[in-house]
Amino acid sequence: MKQPPPLDDPLKAIQKLANDLRDPDEGCPWDVKQTHLSVVENLIEESYEVAGAIENLDPKKPATVREFKEELGDLLFQVVFHSQMASEVGHFNLDDVALAATEKLIFRHPHVYGDAEGKNADEVLSNWEALKRKEKEGKNQGDESMLSGIPGALPALLKSYRMGHKVSRVNFDWVAPEGTNALHDKVQEEYQEFLAELPSNATDFKDILRDNGDEHGHDNKMAAKKERAEEEVGDLLFVIAQLARHYYIDPEFALQKANRKFQSRFEKMESVFRERLSNHDFPSLDEWEVAWSDVKKHEKLGKQKNE
Repeated sequence: MKQPPPLDDPLKAIQKLANDLRDPDEGCPWDVKQTHLSVVENLIEESYEVAGAIENLDPKKPATVREFKEELGDLLFQVVFHSQMASEVGHFNLDDVALAATEKLIFRHPHVYGDAEGKNADEVLSNWEALKRKEKEGKNQGDESMLSGIPGALPALLKSYRMGHKVSRVNFDWVAPEGTNALHDKVQEEYQEFLAELPSNATDFKDILRDNGDEHGHDNKMAAKKERAEEEVGDLLFVIAQLARHYYIDPEFALQKANRKFQSRFEKMESVFRERLSNHDFPSLDEWEVAWSDVKKHEKLGKQKNE
């Protein structure tokens, strides 16, 4: 039986923990069998848990501060765990990861560690992009797109936001304030183009597969129409992401917040109809709408009491 690592040096302790868990003879069987790829979803999930904790953070509520600390710890362990697996095959260890990050950030902050100018955040971001391109040239990656560094696994809405933010640093953007107003019009334009591709009956799209519209005997024209509608709704969502960016709103966080709000409200309605739902006696739409209104009223009253 292994002894738990001493906690007097927390960073060394968490590294020892990862090493112990991966020990082929005395470690955890689950941890031993993992690979970088098998736990990548854990890394993504923990990142979103941190983001959620930040959104819920209220310095006046110790429980939210504690949650934030714990979620950061879970994310830190993912970095430690991946570094441990890499060290086992001689690629790198956690010290190498920390050193690489430190060297990179020193290089990208010449306004802090050198004589470069960095009077404001916009100027810093512009310099940041130039320094990143210089790094790529040093690695023979000078021909890579500045968008190539955006992870392909990002949620689509967040990726749209990040792409718009990236290219804005080289002035490819709707320039405020006129550009922001033009974006309002662009949202309306894309919405109308989406509506123009919709069939009169929504179920006409239901059974059409994305790549094989005629597999079940459906009209190829309808399959093509669905494909165009998908393209137009994609354009609409992309432009909405850029509009949100212009108002310094992260659309991914906004949508996550809307998802949580919907889930909370629906769960409260479920509690009202729990017995009926368990008996498959589903409420009518009118009943759901009354319950939805009641939940919103209680939310409003709760907010007023806390103000």
